[in-house]
Amino acid sequence: MTDTMTKPAPINHWLGGKLTPGTSGRSAKVFNPATGEVQGLVDLASRAEVDAAVSAATQTARSWRTVPLSRRAEIMFRFRALLDARRDDLARILTREHGKVHADALGEIARGIENVDFACGIPNLLKGGYSEGASTGVDVYSIQQPLGVVAGITPFNFPAMVPLWMIANALACGNAFILKPSEKDPSASLFIAELLQQAGLPDGVFTVIHGDKEAVDALLEHPDIAAVSFVGSTPIARYIYQKGTEHGKRVQALGGAKNHMLVLPDADVNMAADAAVSAAYGSAGERCMAISVVLAVGDVGDGLVDAIASRLPALKVGPGSDAANEMGPLISREHRDRVAGYIGSAADQGATVVVDGRAQTFDGNGFFLGVSLLDHVTPEMDAYRDEIFGPVLCVVRVPTYEAGLKLINDNEFGNGTAIFTRDGGAARQFQFDCQVGMVGINVPIPVPVAYYSFGGWKASLFGDTHMYGPDGIKFYTRTKVITSRWPDPATSRVDLGFPQNR
Repeated sequence: MTDTMTKPAPINHWLGGKLTPGTSGRSAKVFNPATGEVQGLVDLASRAEVDAAVSAATQTARSWRTVPLSRRAEIMFRFRALLDARRDDLARILTREHGKVHADALGEIARGIENVDFACGIPNLLKGGYSEGASTGVDVYSIQQPLGVVAGITPFNFPAMVPLWMIANALACGNAFILKPSEKDPSASLFIAELLQQAGLPDGVFTVIHGDKEAVDALLEHPDIAAVSFVGSTPIARYIYQKGTEHGKRVQALGGAKNHMLVLPDADVNMAADAAVSAAYGSAGERCMAISVVLAVGDVGDGLVDAIASRLPALKVGPGSDAANEMGPLISREHRDRVAGYIGSAADQGATVVVDGRAQTFDGNGFFLGVSLLDHVTPEMDAYRDEIFGPVLCVVRVPTYEAGLKLINDNEFGNGTAIFTRDGGAARQFQFDCQVGMVGINVPIPVPVAYYSFGGWKASLFGDTHMYGPDGIKFYTRTKVITSRWPDPATSRVDLGFPQNR
């Protein structure tokens, strides 16, 4: 076999409406997590390449903002139709580079399409207000205008959905958008770029620039980037927020999570067990809304742990290309080993390893890890304190509702949480008491629908607005208020007094 046949395919930038090879001389390997094989080499942009991309986007932003709302909506409708028609193709890209099973990939795309649905209503979403006769002969009205050039920095775990959280609203509002996707699975962003072009988006309005920290810093520091959206870990979110705001940008940075599911003694144990398994191990636990801690209240613990454990042997773990599998590999060998380390440390610190995912074996060199269940976990353990981001579920026994609530509210993260109970009063009190941004009542993964907004509290969010939905429109526009008078010239005079509304 020749070197040419085995050389990984290049993954280029998307600039000016076409694939453009990088010029930095740097690249990163893109793996197939199911096989461990290198399948691509993604270009890593230099600061100079980022500067050039921003300069080009600045030029196109001036013309894009003048495109009528009806035309922008038409492009969003066409883009939505193309996404719907090509969702299987996009799902295969996700499976190949991220590793998630096809059904999970389709679910991600479906949630992304919901955000495009919302953006299709942009003519209504950008309606301003108007007050006739606010003063004698004076009308006052407000309009929402785009920011100019905005950027998105997105994570590996949802390479299609999270960009769509940002792209649809930002473009519909009249901004030019620069996407810096994860270098671990970058090809979905290029597929999206091609669909936007086919939908009629003018070349240069949407840009994909691949890269690492050098590219990120260049975006955060560039004076022509007006706003930055980010989803990722809390340390990086904090960095993005601090550096971006230091350079005068509007920033929304979504960070990590440690999501708790509080199970009261009156809950349906089988329903709670089904929910815990689904929410903990779906997408191999690599999602910021995964349930990673079950708080078992009172005497529900033994039955709940048994019910969860009994469901795990039936889970099918393997390559996402096999439709029979329910969970795929983790994103990288290093991440798999890190997640596995928490199982050992939990045992060393006194937890009970009910199911050990390290014991499951897999053919080949993929980055697989079986599902794990840890019981009798305490808040002092590493497995409880850290965001594991893998298929590991911790069970913490608590004596009362109040004790469980305290653990939730004391946690540094406040992304998502859930309560399972038959008691409506307890559920209502929980939604009032918990210091968390997204709450599920007998719903384990309470991701808001696209016409609400997504975001946590505390160290799970840096910035003043949540992602997508109404907050997304607010984030990607700024309000201008106009006070207008068309008087009879004969009534004009000089008045140095303070303006009066009368």
